Amino acid sequence: MAAAEAVGGGRDVRRWLTALAAGERRRLGLAVVAGVISTLATLGQLTLLAGVISQLLVEQATPASQLPALTAMVGLLLVRALAIFSQERLGRSASLAIRSRVRGELLDHLDRLGPGWLAGRHSAGLASQLVEQVEALDGYFARFRPSLALSVISPLLVLLVALWLDWLAALFLLLSAPLIPLFMALVGMGAERLNREQFEAVARLSGHFIDRVRAITTLQLFGRTAAATGEVHAAADDYRRRSMRTLRIAFLSSAVLEFFASVAIAVVAIYVGFGLLGYITYGPSPELTLFSGLLVLLLAPEFFQPLRTLAQHYHDRAAALGAADGLLAILEAMPDPTREAKARPPQAPGALLELAHASVSHPGRGRVLGPVDLGLMAGEVVVLTGPSGAGKSTLLQLLAGFVGPGAGERRLAADTAFAWMDQRPLLIQGSLADNLRLAAPEASARAMDEALGKAGLGELVQVLPEGLDTRVGERGVGLSGGQAQRLALARVFLSEAPLALLDEPTASLDAETEARVIVALQALAEEGRTLVIATHHPALIAMAGRCLAIEGGLVTGVSHG
Repeated sequence: MAAAEAVGGGRDVRRWLTALAAGERRRLGLAVVAGVISTLATLGQLTLLAGVISQLLVEQATPASQLPALTAMVGLLLVRALAIFSQERLGRSASLAIRSRVRGELLDHLDRLGPGWLAGRHSAGLASQLVEQVEALDGYFARFRPSLALSVISPLLVLLVALWLDWLAALFLLLSAPLIPLFMALVGMGAERLNREQFEAVARLSGHFIDRVRAITTLQLFGRTAAATGEVHAAADDYRRRSMRTLRIAFLSSAVLEFFASVAIAVVAIYVGFGLLGYITYGPSPELTLFSGLLVLLLAPEFFQPLRTLAQHYHDRAAALGAADGLLAILEAMPDPTREAKARPPQAPGALLELAHASVSHPGRGRVLGPVDLGLMAGEVVVLTGPSGAGKSTLLQLLAGFVGPGAGERRLAADTAFAWMDQRPLLIQGSLADNLRLAAPEASARAMDEALGKAGLGELVQVLPEGLDTRVGERGVGLSGGQAQRLALARVFLSEAPLALLDEPTASLDAETEARVIVALQALAEEGRTLVIATHHPALIAMAGRCLAIEGGLVTGVSHG
């Protein structure tokens, strides 16, 4: 988070990007050095070329006498190619390291923000930021930062050579140079805003599209697929228009740059031509020779080449500034300071977790839970009942530490892990084994088979051709709702956590599947685990050692089984 801390109180994206670049100062510096070597090699080539032409045309030298100069030109060409390759390689290596560090900082910060904060954000939008917006930093560090330094150093080297040859020609170049970065800065102000809006649009488009894909069955049932398709098309067309506006700005800046560069080169060419013909007698003009005049003409395009390169990559800067604004919005989000459990252990002997006058409040809603006093003892089963919206899920989130108590305390026994299962369990794109190993990365095939058997999926896995290697889609595509629930339950068995928190584990299941899940939960309780279950199901309520009735965020009754 060092780079994020450099931002200070406000969202200063430029300072943040500069702080990131400082972490790769060595490689970026070497990239600039490689660019300078390429410029020096180019100057040597042009000097040799002008000398060879002057010798052949003015001094009437034989071509054979120029072989050493031509050989040196070939050698400088190889040096230049190697320098350009090194510059690209070093810039990309620095960019890759910076992007990896940024992505790691973002993931660490999201972990600190916790599931409570993530619940208010669309997963597709966050995925777009973690992938596309981080990748948008690539061009800025790999190409723009080295080009920015070279746009100052390389023209100065060319200007020094031009000044040595003809100070009037050097003056023409010097007067035309400021016009290009000035216009680029003016264009960049609009490009940055457009890129920021473009990233926001693509994040909204990602969320919009994935919502429609997830709800495709519901849309088909209600005959709304055509309307949904039209909405996605409209959102995509809006993104297209924003992208085209950004491209128009980029092409406009390139066109203006080429215009000023062409005018400046033409002025130098006219000056050299008339000077050689003797029509200009001011200053150093009478001293112009074919060598000096030709070399000045060859140097003029090279003077503007670094500025052209900078202009080509200037849209990378605008894209990075637009992306950094969204990334900093995440990094500047403050974690809930109440999420962490208190350092001291529960006061009751044998308790895994305690809530002492704990309450939860949400901005704009006030207090939604509490105050609650609750102690969870090892091996007991606690059931939470009450109408929808009463606060059962919030209490489970408080027990899990997903949200912290705004008042009161949450005390956790040392080294107490917990397993979590909600109404829509998380399943990833991968095999059954991949999904099970989310809870136990080192689990053996035998342990996974046993966990699946306890959850009632053993028979299904046995008939699958690939067994544990059978692929399932994201969110359990390829499995029924009940099978997905039982796969998540097998993950709870596999975790061996002493505390299991389950939110409506039998919701939306058919009667047969529901009965199998209840049997599996009973087996889990018989293993001595502590279970906290939010449910309306009578069979699950009958399992409870304690049953807490919750209404309006308050525990209104406690019964013992």
